Amino acid sequence: ILYKQEVDDENTLAGYRELLAERLVTAMLNARLFELTQQEDPPFAAGGTGQGRFVRTSEFFQLGALVPDGGIQRGMEALLREAERVARHGFVASELEREKANLLRGLEQAYTDRENQPSGGYAAEYVNHFLQGDPIPGIEFEYQAAQALFPTITTEDVNRIARSWLSDENRVVMVNAPEKEGVAVPTETELAPVFQEVLAAEVEPYEDSTPVEPLLAETPAPGSVVAEDGIPEMEITEWTLSNGVRVIMKPTDFKEDEIVIQAFSPGGYSLSTVEEHMSASNASQLVAMGGVGSFSMVDLQRKLAGKAVQVSPSIGELSEGFSGSASPKDLETLFQMIHLYFTAPRKDETAFQAFRSQVEAFLTNRSNSPQAAFQDTLLVTLTQHHPRARPTTMATFQEMDLDEAFAFYRERFADASDFTFVLVGAFQPEEIRPMVETYLGSLPDLGREESWRDLDMDPPTGVVEREVRKGVEPQSMTQIVFTGPFEYTPENRVGMRVLRHVLDTRLREVVREAMSGTYGVNVGSNYERDPEPSYSIQIGFGSDPGRVDELVAAIFAEIRNLKENGPDAEDVQAAREQERRTKETNLQENAWWAAQLRFAYQQGSHPRLLLDSSFLEGVTPETVRRDANLWLNLENYVRVTLYPEAEG
Repeated sequence: ILYKQEVDDENTLAGYRELLAERLVTAMLNARLFELTQQEDPPFAAGGTGQGRFVRTSEFFQLGALVPDGGIQRGMEALLREAERVARHGFVASELEREKANLLRGLEQAYTDRENQPSGGYAAEYVNHFLQGDPIPGIEFEYQAAQALFPTITTEDVNRIARSWLSDENRVVMVNAPEKEGVAVPTETELAPVFQEVLAAEVEPYEDSTPVEPLLAETPAPGSVVAEDGIPEMEITEWTLSNGVRVIMKPTDFKEDEIVIQAFSPGGYSLSTVEEHMSASNASQLVAMGGVGSFSMVDLQRKLAGKAVQVSPSIGELSEGFSGSASPKDLETLFQMIHLYFTAPRKDETAFQAFRSQVEAFLTNRSNSPQAAFQDTLLVTLTQHHPRARPTTMATFQEMDLDEAFAFYRERFADASDFTFVLVGAFQPEEIRPMVETYLGSLPDLGREESWRDLDMDPPTGVVEREVRKGVEPQSMTQIVFTGPFEYTPENRVGMRVLRHVLDTRLREVVREAMSGTYGVNVGSNYERDPEPSYSIQIGFGSDPGRVDELVAAIFAEIRNLKENGPDAEDVQAAREQERRTKETNLQENAWWAAQLRFAYQQGSHPRLLLDSSFLEGVTPETVRRDANLWLNLENYVRVTLYPEAEG
């Protein structure tokens, strides 16, 4: 539902104040719509609102929702009812103050790290200024202005804006639905009365509550650092805590308001049975949706208003752990949440049922998607129809059980003694030592010795080709995947990345530019050490169905040429330079360091290798030719192609 508007003038201080108030309106309404998705039987799988421009001379306010088949009127009614609730009763002071705190905190972070912003952000601002006349006073001005203006923005201001947006003039209703037997799409005549029904209905005021109790009722008894080591030349400190937890720390000055955390422990859902797989592989997501401790997801979001902190548990195939980030001044909150995810995960049946409703809405029409059929065929072919790699359908999704998932999560996080935490960012180890000892040093210690299990999800050998015929659009998609064993060395990892760059360049020049056969051909690569050293190289492109075989033949011809004659020196130099530039950028990113240190300690490689450029300098046209012969085996690949059903 779109409400067309005149363009606001943002070039004055009064205009900026109005812009801030508009942002608060959309944030508060989005929070209310999110709450509706957490009901046991939500009216829509996802709902949201926003305000922006269609073209330079016209703005719009939008209400939108994703609904299940047959749920268009119900979803539309729910959107309009929430909008009408605001129009009649307005927002309440507590939710306004919460969103003010969130918005101001975001501006504060941008201001604090104003000297470390990517150039792309500035370029985008210049473009908008040139094309649309958007002002660019700079973050210093914006942050200072917001601090001065927020206290002047009242509930009367935001309620006035919300009411002015919800007009019965210049309104457009758009409905998109699949052409599907048995699913009726309502007509304009059938939808129009919904507006009048909502206007005539009784709508209660919104009730808001902000939790006042602390995240942790009691501060846990701390553990202690019992051993200390490190790599001084890399400014890496390693602590071993009294409960066995290992903490790896690297202070940086990349950003003044960011600390990134990663954590891991061996095991993952590989330790579940096949029957438990759906529950075990989704366990961390279900727990996170339930909130933590005594706080539901909605209450937790309210509790964290004004804080720059986010962290979530995860359970992967071979490990479980955490990922997140926080401002230095909110780091204690992050540690408290990790402690609660270990000791007081929250099982929420209502949130689980809401999750089921949302996923089922997505799955209802997934089987009709040609792209889904293509990806599913590729998955089951590469895993040889392994029972744990079944595509998610309504039937497989029904296997998920909340009690089973919760029990598996509790078991995986029952023992912290084999966990490693990696922290990178704006801190000094001694400054955070009390928090580390209190919240990580007090985690449960069962002294278990565990490892992951190899699930034997191996790709097939030889040449395997599959065709998928789905849909009526005259377009095809093709994926060619080379797989095999991999000697997991630094030289080979660098060599694999350079080979990918070279192959990507050559195929783009031949298949896209010379043959005009596709809008784009993409080359990807992966390698892993566990559960066994292996690699994959993926080549994907979309094309006219009638040209698939011609383009595949051209790709294979280019691969043969690479294997026989090697690449041009210029292509190798360009690939090396791309790797070098990417590395230079990554070395200034906290998230990259956290991820790389996690992998280094997880796989037992020395972090010093992260700074070693000799492997890249050793790449030559001859080494790329050697690697192409090693990893692009034309006698061992999977090829899957999507054709339209009508194609002969």
